[in-house]
Amino acid sequence: MSLKQQASKGSEIDERLSALVTNANAVRAIASAVESTLGPKGLDTMLVDRFGEVVITNDGVTILSMMEANHPAAKMVINIAKSQQEEIGDGTTTATVMAGALVGAGVEHVSKGVPVVRVIEGLKMAVKRAQQLIEEQSIPVNDIKDPRLRQVALVAGREHEDIADLVVEAAVLIGEEKLKDKTFKLADTVLAEEGAENHVFMGVIIDKERMNKQMPKELENSPVLVIDDALEPEEIEEEALGTESGFARYLELQEEFCSNIQKIIDMGIKLVLVDRGVDDTAEEMLTDAGVMVLQRVANKELRKAAEHCGAKPIKRTGLKKSPPDLSKYLGKAEKVISEEKLEQVWIMGGSGKPMATVLVGAATSEVVGERSRIAKDAAAAVQAAVRGGIVPGGGALELYVAREVEKMREGIKGMTAFGIDCVVESLKRPVSQIISNAGFNPLEKIADINAAQVEQNKVSLALNCDTGEIADMYELGVVDPALVKIHALKAAGEIAEAILRIDTIIKMRDEDEKKRESRKFEE
Repeated sequence: MSLKQQASKGSEIDERLSALVTNANAVRAIASAVESTLGPKGLDTMLVDRFGEVVITNDGVTILSMMEANHPAAKMVINIAKSQQEEIGDGTTTATVMAGALVGAGVEHVSKGVPVVRVIEGLKMAVKRAQQLIEEQSIPVNDIKDPRLRQVALVAGREHEDIADLVVEAAVLIGEEKLKDKTFKLADTVLAEEGAENHVFMGVIIDKERMNKQMPKELENSPVLVIDDALEPEEIEEEALGTESGFARYLELQEEFCSNIQKIIDMGIKLVLVDRGVDDTAEEMLTDAGVMVLQRVANKELRKAAEHCGAKPIKRTGLKKSPPDLSKYLGKAEKVISEEKLEQVWIMGGSGKPMATVLVGAATSEVVGERSRIAKDAAAAVQAAVRGGIVPGGGALELYVAREVEKMREGIKGMTAFGIDCVVESLKRPVSQIISNAGFNPLEKIADINAAQVEQNKVSLALNCDTGEIADMYELGVVDPALVKIHALKAAGEIAEAILRIDTIIKMRDEDEKKRESRKFEE
């Protein structure tokens, strides 16, 4: 082959790889933005918007969600990381770092002549095997009061003991059955408020104040009415008001409305939650009767309060029902407290579905967001542990799984083995970064950990990031939910496969250009 032919062939290969290399660089850039946050010695990241607003966080999904990313491959990584957060609530940083390693190793093999399809084939086989190995090492949590759950919360909650205690207390209140319900998210029970005291209780918080200060501050054993509408008279068109019959209808509606409000009072209802506004007359009548009214309650909070109290939301037209029929829509709360300092109302001890609220206090507004994120991560991790068991943390399990996955090479012929190598490298990447963030040499320490695990036949050995010594993660209390690791690996594999399959990048025409060409064709 002549030099000219060799150059031409090399140019063709370069063009074929250009999309892959471009995408791989974007993925690795995203991974490098969050990898420094991994582990107990991970650092914080400062995010600054165009107005100079600052967010300082150690939370991977927050960094990914708020960072500016224009490259399509980078956006793909961020979207899959968000889906990991939605599904499990934790592990987004690990998934992103592993994805960066998978894609990087895959591109390296492809650039040396390994077909992409062979890399993907080996990658999928190895990811499936790795997931099986993690499941095999998982220890089930059979008791909601298992002390290891607190350790899970402590690790996910970045060593914040007060937050770990709050989350575990909430988990105990909620119960194992509810925690295993896939439609329920313990993280959704978390609220952080500036100036609040740490508190866990069975109930919900409405982020609204009572309509006026003359309404009662506290209620006990209160019937609850939830109105998914405005508490106002039915409207009548302005044009109709100009007629005698229209005005008579208006007076009739006003009288009917006042009658309905009096019915609420006579039935002994003491708490009324309203989706929209409340009429002045209704406010005055209910205030005089000692009824607490909350108006313009957020729909999500309204639904949660209704479920907790056992109330059925009703429209304003439903207030026409007879007292016996209307009583079927009422809920009940053991205690209702207006927290004036926090501008909230706490509804506790509802007769409906059990719901816990984790109120996390924060000294200043600057740390409210971060305290909330930490508590939500801890809550998600605890729920994942209850659902899928626990495994040793600190990267111990990943190194064991990497060695076992590497053994697959012996039974694989051809270039598919290179895809297995990609997964082995990606499994080592998070623990390597944890060790690096702690100030130690990853190559040296990973070799020491592997040797110790094999010699002692103990999967739970990894690095003590404080001392630099090899230690048993179970004994140190460094435990992670198995589901977090399984889903992080799954997400990383999906990202890598999607990126590696992209052979060409073509810019789409914008809609304006399409319309111009369409008009030109019609002419």
